Amino acid sequence: MQVTKRLQSHQSYSPGVQPDSWDSVVKLNTNENPYPPSPSVIEAVTKEIRLLNLYPNPASMPLRDKISQLFGLDKNQVIIGNGSDDLLNLCVRSFSDDDLKVGMLDPSYSLYKTLVNVQGANLIKIPFVDEEFTFDPKEVSSSGANLFFLTSPHAPSGRSFSLKTLKKTAESFPGLLVIDEAYADFAAETALPLLNDFENVLITRTLSKSYSLAGLRLGFAMGHPSIIAQLDQVREVYNVDRLAQAAALASLNDQNYFSNCLEKILEQRQWLTNQFEAMNWRTIPSSTNFVFTQPCDANGVIGEKTALSLFEFLCQRKILVRYFPDHPLTNTFLRISIGKPEEMTILMDSIEKWKCPEKHL
Repeated sequence: MQVTKRLQSHQSYSPGVQPDSWDSVVKLNTNENPYPPSPSVIEAVTKEIRLLNLYPNPASMPLRDKISQLFGLDKNQVIIGNGSDDLLNLCVRSFSDDDLKVGMLDPSYSLYKTLVNVQGANLIKIPFVDEEFTFDPKEVSSSGANLFFLTSPHAPSGRSFSLKTLKKTAESFPGLLVIDEAYADFAAETALPLLNDFENVLITRTLSKSYSLAGLRLGFAMGHPSIIAQLDQVREVYNVDRLAQAAALASLNDQNYFSNCLEKILEQRQWLTNQFEAMNWRTIPSSTNFVFTQPCDANGVIGEKTALSLFEFLCQRKILVRYFPDHPLTNTFLRISIGKPEEMTILMDSIEKWKCPEKHL
């Protein structure tokens, strides 16, 4: 038995650390919602358990109906996935091969590269033009890609791209532009208006971040009916299980709970940003549920060693954050998910001890 040549040197996607034990862990590394899902989700899942002997709705039609209502779309403009990663994979399956290339901004969500490698397609990386994570739409349109992944708000920086910039990109790009809006609920602006004007735009969303359903895997995409129909052709049958469908529907129906959680996260994001700015740490303005900041030690030193030092110090204290050492735009920064107020306090107390250990002997 042999593995295909292209997969012999393939590296799988590595998510943030998931601890074996949750005892005393402050988990700020994978951008999960710090609050539990809506109580109505628990009720819906409990009712659905007794029906686990039956297959779920094969196309998640009740969810398509609900999402189309929420966003003012037709249900044939919506598809449901086993997390938004499932839908990104469907895009790669449908719109790339040996001759059809895939593009992405660099750095960005590293799963894109993994999916493209498995497909055996060629990947084009478009660099940012400056340290503020600005990109040139002309570089995207002239990339030669048939499929382009554009994360907005961007990960791992947290900044969002203006609707004007996204529109200019959609106007000039000849292929399918997938705007990955995993963090859009935390942003002031969305690319949704582009769906009215462009048939080549697909917007993906997830319920993992803002709706507290990371453990159940539920995502959706919105776009032109012809794009949705193509993705449906390669979608696995029963790709979303019965419990996930029930939980997602209940969660989307409880917009009051969603809004309350969102308000608390945005409040803590501003608080944490203020803390870092007060220490003169360069912090990218965030449109997400995390903050991307450049640590500075007590002597005013920034750099890879400083970022790694704080990362390891926090890990030793069971405070998990993310460090991305493999790119010059990220290797002096840490990405920190927004947690509950008490978790943010623990984080800042620990950072103070890292900066001035002599004060805490």
